[in-house]
Amino acid sequence: MIWVAEGWRRPVRRTGLGLTILAACGLLAACSEAPKVGKDRAEPPSQAQESAQPPPPPVANAPAAPEAAPPPEAKQQSEDMGGSRDSDSQTDAYKKDEAEPGSSSTFEHEANGGSGPKIPSVIGEGRIGAGAPSPSAEEPKESAPPTEVEPKAVGAAPPPPPEPSEPAGGAAPPEPPAASAEAPAPKPRASYAQPPAPSAAMPAPPPPPAPAAVVPPPAAPSAAARAAIESDPSKKFKVVPVFYGTDRAIEPDPARLQFGSERGHKLQLGRALISVPLSHKVPHIERPTVYEIPYFKYKIYEEKEDPNKHFTLQEIKSLTEEQMLALVKEQLAKSSTFKDHAFVFVHGFNTSFDCALYRTAQITYDLGFDGVPFVYSWPSGGKVASYTYDRGSVEQAEPRLAEFLTMVIQKSGAKSISLIAHSMGNELLLRVLERLKPKIPNGVVISQVILAAPDVDRDKFNIIAREISSFARGVTLYAASNDRALGYSARFWGGVPRAGDIPKDGPLIIPGVDTIDVTAVSTDALGLNHSGYAENPALLDDVKALVSLGIRPPDKRLKSILAVESAAGTFWRFQATN
Repeated sequence: MIWVAEGWRRPVRRTGLGLTILAACGLLAACSEAPKVGKDRAEPPSQAQESAQPPPPPVANAPAAPEAAPPPEAKQQSEDMGGSRDSDSQTDAYKKDEAEPGSSSTFEHEANGGSGPKIPSVIGEGRIGAGAPSPSAEEPKESAPPTEVEPKAVGAAPPPPPEPSEPAGGAAPPEPPAASAEAPAPKPRASYAQPPAPSAAMPAPPPPPAPAAVVPPPAAPSAAARAAIESDPSKKFKVVPVFYGTDRAIEPDPARLQFGSERGHKLQLGRALISVPLSHKVPHIERPTVYEIPYFKYKIYEEKEDPNKHFTLQEIKSLTEEQMLALVKEQLAKSSTFKDHAFVFVHGFNTSFDCALYRTAQITYDLGFDGVPFVYSWPSGGKVASYTYDRGSVEQAEPRLAEFLTMVIQKSGAKSISLIAHSMGNELLLRVLERLKPKIPNGVVISQVILAAPDVDRDKFNIIAREISSFARGVTLYAASNDRALGYSARFWGGVPRAGDIPKDGPLIIPGVDTIDVTAVSTDALGLNHSGYAENPALLDDVKALVSLGIRPPDKRLKSILAVESAAGTFWRFQATN
């Protein structure tokens, strides 16, 4: 009943007149028979029962359907409220509502005390307020049998009707579209508990959210990323790659790949990226300040690492031989100052794995070496009291270093290779060099062999050094009279001086080997005067000139080196600097 629906959409100002209209149309009695939602009542009939029941008898004293028309007062009331409709459409709608009592046009007057807007008594049947289209004026009275729908729980709270919006400025509400001449085929009426059918007025449900994207685990920094780090003004450090080989055992550490002091009995390869601060002072290794109890390595205080101030480990990754060789050849192809050149550093006594990486990076950075730096780290105990353990570790590491050097010499693609050993590492390197002489391929040159402060028996050193001088372009021995670690080692071996020591009768002199006394330039960086080969700028300058140019004898490289004649032969000595 269109004009009654308009009365629901706009508040009725004259309640008494509305009641008179309803009573005159015979609808007040019909509304009172409609079921009340939420009140005590019997179970609603099923669809089959509802369709089988005969239509209710007409209300007494109700006017005949064809002759029904709204009284002039109702029409005047509708016009007063701003609504005007075609009289024929109102008559057809009135016929439809009278034929179907309790339909979507029926209103419950008792819901709000008999005043204000009328609320539909049945909501959720696919009718007004539920979003379903209202039947047209020409819809047949009898619909097709309803489709069987599984009944749902009775008493579920239906959704509230949509709040009507009143046009601004008191304008008349928009007119509904006129009924089409050819109405669509009637749809089966839904059961009582069926949810409302979607319509154009009801927004479509939002699509399900897309599954979260699988974030791949973070990858290792690429060459471009490392270059960006180096070129970033806010990054006050440079990254130096160091390729390593070791026979240390891996220690459990969730944060990183960690090698300890235990023997692993197998060769493991990899690459580490070491940050060197731009504030670095040649030839030191800037590390966080640590206060610890001597000999026990118990830390009382340790400064936090900062790559802008300290040498730090940025990345460490285990590699297969194929992966390592591919990266090595890539770096060799970019070399210019030290074209196709590589060096291998073998550390000494009382050195941890990380310290070996830092020392190799420091030598690489201070030399301006753009070739490929390698380090072999054998399982040193990393303590002054572990001298005996370290000696045994050197002996058992010999096959693994031989395997590592064979790979570097025969497969890396480097055409010039220099070898640098320190302290007890000389014992390990000299043993391996005895075996590698016939395995050096054509086109590969062992450029320089630098033996710094060798903790090796003098007689043994004399024999092996003569042999390696026959296939290396140059062999250099750095010795000192103030190396306390070598003095400790000499006492351990019954007072016999070591090859890197200088007793009262002078240093060890061997034909084909340049012996240089570095007592004047040695420092006490490790507390044992045992790292002078890298801790003094003058000594490092000599190493750079030797590796890059191969100039010999030593006094032709630096003015601070003088030749000294002795009964055993000629050796060279660094002059003291103020």
